[in-house]
Amino acid sequence: MISHELFHTLHQLSRLLTNKLNEALKPLGLYSAQWAVIFTLKKRGSLTQTELCDYLFVEAPPMTRTIQRLVKQGYVKQVPGKDKREKHVQLTDEAINEYPRWVRVVNEVNQGLLNNFPEASQEELLKLQNSWLQQIL
Repeated sequence: MISHELFHTLHQLSRLLTNKLNEALKPLGLYSAQWAVIFTLKKRGSLTQTELCDYLFVEAPPMTRTIQRLVKQGYVKQVPGKDKREKHVQLTDEAINEYPRWVRVVNEVNQGLLNNFPEASQEELLKLQNSWLQQIL
């Protein structure tokens, strides 16, 4: 059945991409899960933990651990919201200063992975992924 092979291959590809990114970010003291949070906060601004979980499709316990690590590293801070239970997660000045270095490493990994993948195919894959996500969500 093609659906099983499709999803198996997507899962394997996702794991491979995560591993490659982790290898590249490790010398900088980050992992892909932390990068995902940093990138999202840079792109979308201050978010609650729930909003981060929803956007990144991550359960609350691993998100809590990731945020706690980033707080200890000095890359994010939690700011109280309107409600005492609600905390907004924001990038610190240190993270904003380090961001260009991190994004440079991530872009190098991405470019390396795409070296032999034609640009037209990249664009088509992006369109397919976006279309599929919109249908699922």
